[in-house]
Amino acid sequence: MTPDDGDDIDLEPIDDGDHADRIHPADLLASLDEDDAADGEDGPLDLRPPADESHRGAFGDYGGSSSGFIERTFREKILLVGVTLPPALDDDTEASLDELELLVDTAGADVMGRVVQRRNRPEPATYIGKGKVAELKELAVAVDCDTVVFDDELSPSQQNNLEKQLGRTAIDRTAVILDIFAQNATSQEGKAQVELAMHRYRLPRLRGKGGSLSQQAGGAGGGLGARRGPGETQLEVDRRRVLRRVHTLEDALRDITRHRQTQRKARQRSRTAHVALVGYTNAGKSTLLNRLTDADVLVEDRLFATLDATTRRLELPGGEAVFATDTVGFVRKLPHHLVQAFRSTLDVAAEADLLVHVVDASAPDPALQMASVREVLDEIDAGEVPELLCFNKRDLTEEAKRLVDRHSGSVAVSGVTGEGIDELLEAIGDRLRAMTDTVALLVPFARGDVLAEIHREGAVVSEEAGDDGMHVTARLDDVGRARLAEFVVEGPAPTRH
Repeated sequence: MTPDDGDDIDLEPIDDGDHADRIHPADLLASLDEDDAADGEDGPLDLRPPADESHRGAFGDYGGSSSGFIERTFREKILLVGVTLPPALDDDTEASLDELELLVDTAGADVMGRVVQRRNRPEPATYIGKGKVAELKELAVAVDCDTVVFDDELSPSQQNNLEKQLGRTAIDRTAVILDIFAQNATSQEGKAQVELAMHRYRLPRLRGKGGSLSQQAGGAGGGLGARRGPGETQLEVDRRRVLRRVHTLEDALRDITRHRQTQRKARQRSRTAHVALVGYTNAGKSTLLNRLTDADVLVEDRLFATLDATTRRLELPGGEAVFATDTVGFVRKLPHHLVQAFRSTLDVAAEADLLVHVVDASAPDPALQMASVREVLDEIDAGEVPELLCFNKRDLTEEAKRLVDRHSGSVAVSGVTGEGIDELLEAIGDRLRAMTDTVALLVPFARGDVLAEIHREGAVVSEEAGDDGMHVTARLDDVGRARLAEFVVEGPAPTRH
């Protein structure tokens, strides 16, 4: 079976006999309101205060019922908060806040200022100290900000305490990244993965307030002695609805995962090598895939412009054909919720034969970005996959060539101009060939069909006529070696790396 060049998913549900009523993947994004209408439940809590009191963040007690964490009907005013914890330095915190400011801008809001504190450990109640909370509130009032964004993840109780003390929405970097993913997801799978991550984030943060906690009467009806309790609270209704939605999405994504696994098995049967492009967000992976394969993937100069994996067939200079896949970009402090929700998409990196690690050579700190990518790769069990460093944007900076000098075996390219693309293709071919075993074979002169098969199965290193037949040295994978086992003789030791 030969797989398609693309990585499109057929969204027919899998009928395994035991799940005849399994949700169809095409219905992944049916709204919660439609589900709840069938159950006769009230809609979601609307926690938005009156307009004259509201600092209009989209989340929390001072927000509304927006589907995102940052309001999109206008550009929110944002304050950033960073905390320097040992062994980090103040410069590290400032660099992280610079990136957070880019994330906030990508989400559609404006940063009005930032507050930084150095601490030995976070304050359990509010993450920052009481004095810094007071300073933050004073600045928030001065700039009339709508939302305060912390660079580190806040616990639900810390968010709640901060909102009460600041009088406005408080969120963290995780919420900002989730909001950007929600805006950029286009495929059914991507939308479902992002929605699942957002619900998992929201679930422990669900809160009711005031009289809305007891909206349904309970107790046994009838009789003079009947006692009526408060019944099910609206908070419990919301929590149950979100849990039901989470289970629905998890079930549907399991079906999609099975579709992906079927596709991957087809590629494995074709014995075509698989190369995955990984790297920091906005490093130029999509541009590079377009340059290599004419993939026509969306390219924009912004963070997380593409979230969906795209696979195309790539021809190497030696005549081999491989599959090349563009993956979602990484970022420092990538939310665990997203890593887990995008597991089926990210598994393409763990199952690849070679990772082309695309690095933005023009970035302020390429080494830090490389470390962040490798941290995520370790989390998805892809840390042991062979890696080829590819420093992109050599047309913008001379730093690309200096980075190549410091990292043996790496290449410098420009996905925009095409500089260095030939060197990259040769490096990919060399690395893939180096992963196969070198095998010595003796083929009778009369068996031209076997010689042809050796050329089809692998890469011939040398070929020489002897008295007893053709002596061939070739690089073969395990399947090719098994097929030609009767012609294998004692020869060079394996050179698998």
